[in-house]
Amino acid sequence: MNQKICYCFNHSEDEIRQDVRNHGGESTILEKILAAKQQGSCQCATKHPEGR
Repeated sequence: MNQKICYCFNHSEDEIRQDVRNHGGESTILEKILAAKQQGSCQCATKHPEGR
């Protein structure tokens, strides 16, 4: 199943799983998402269908 995980940056579960496999168990996508959230670039409240 290819469920959307991040609506702000448009990443799916499959993308993140592949990223983890490609980077020896680490996800560079998740690192980028967390860094952007810390900088206030997150738009979850407006882009996520459930507002989270």
